[in-house]
Amino acid sequence: MRQNATRARVTRAMAAAASVTTAALVAATMTAPAEAGRAIQEYRGGPEPLRVATYNLSLNRFAPGQLEADLSTPDNPQARAVAEVIQRAEPDVVLLNEFDYVPGQRAVDLFRQNYLEIGQHGADPIDYPYAYVAPSNTGVPSGFDLNNDGSIGGPDDAFGFGFFEGQYGMAVLSRHPIATDQVRTFQRFLWKDMPGALLPDDPSTAAPADWYSPAELDVVRLSSKSHWDVPVVVGGRTVHVLASHPTPPVFDGPEDRNGRRNYDEIRLWADYVTPGPTSSYIYDDTGTYGGLKPGSAFVILGDQNSDPLDGDSIPGAIQQLIEHPRIVDPLPASAGAVEAAALQGGANETHRSDPRYDTADFNDFPAPGNLRADYVLPSRSLRPLDAAVFWPLQSDPLFRLTGVFPFPSSDHRLVWVDVRVPGAH
Repeated sequence: MRQNATRARVTRAMAAAASVTTAALVAATMTAPAEAGRAIQEYRGGPEPLRVATYNLSLNRFAPGQLEADLSTPDNPQARAVAEVIQRAEPDVVLLNEFDYVPGQRAVDLFRQNYLEIGQHGADPIDYPYAYVAPSNTGVPSGFDLNNDGSIGGPDDAFGFGFFEGQYGMAVLSRHPIATDQVRTFQRFLWKDMPGALLPDDPSTAAPADWYSPAELDVVRLSSKSHWDVPVVVGGRTVHVLASHPTPPVFDGPEDRNGRRNYDEIRLWADYVTPGPTSSYIYDDTGTYGGLKPGSAFVILGDQNSDPLDGDSIPGAIQQLIEHPRIVDPLPASAGAVEAAALQGGANETHRSDPRYDTADFNDFPAPGNLRADYVLPSRSLRPLDAAVFWPLQSDPLFRLTGVFPFPSSDHRLVWVDVRVPGAH
């Protein structure tokens, strides 16, 4: 386990800042707005802070069985790179996005055994004795023409975009026990059952919200992958890991079906953590209704595919979470993101969001440029102590793990937040 963890991380942050070659980068990296409440603090006494992370590590493949094959030996270059990123960041709990679902945890077991538990390029091995995986809506045939192109079948007519069942899935890894008998999943929640849902509208007709037929609305699911409430027991206290990966708000037409779905997938968690009638409509895959119990500690994790000000998501989509009264946004940042935006130019030059908070290195010409897409958002009962995005400067030896396109690891960056869990021992 980490020793004097916060002091060591502050030292590393200072060293990284010293390697920045321009005053602008230093100022952008080391100055955080006071209203964000993100000042680095030294943790004094009590148990170690809990480090929670999200990482879209792009370990998705294009055929069933391919991920298992790639992870069956310890020499896949991409898997080694993403494993080292995790080893360098040392999260206690991490959500893996775009990790293909394989029944029986076979892929997760191979990733742990052949990559995470073997030191990569001088990094220390990391052990996650607990894992949670479950089916994803991606690639599951709907039996309908959901994209209205005149034919049925293929990835765009699945309940979630995917070329095979489970592509772009998720996994949770944890150093702390997972209360698997208390996990709630929302894979089959129907989009139409969300009050005030932003159902897409066919702009060629006068009828409202008619992109999907009544028969299609009876089967169309809200979650493009799934939404999970995974309780993790930390020192005798339960922290609910709320994991998801909403669809990108692109690859559609004027009906904006993906943008609207992205908004409502994000909204599901905003409603779920709100006590009272706001969350009463939500039902899980066992048919149990209701949201999170009042007073529960939680962390929302995932690639939300929504930047606060830039990109293609519906305005206000991610604000449903980062401005929620029960949620803290610790604003994880990096110097590498600032440097990348300045060097790459293109769409980044017109962005309104501060580049220090970017978490994804997307195409700059013509759009969308680098965005903040990945989030670790704790409840107010979990006091944030430190936060960062793993995006090294080009002068940092670890830059080889992120690099430039074609990326050695992923076009997303690992994001972590340290929190204090009240009452943990």
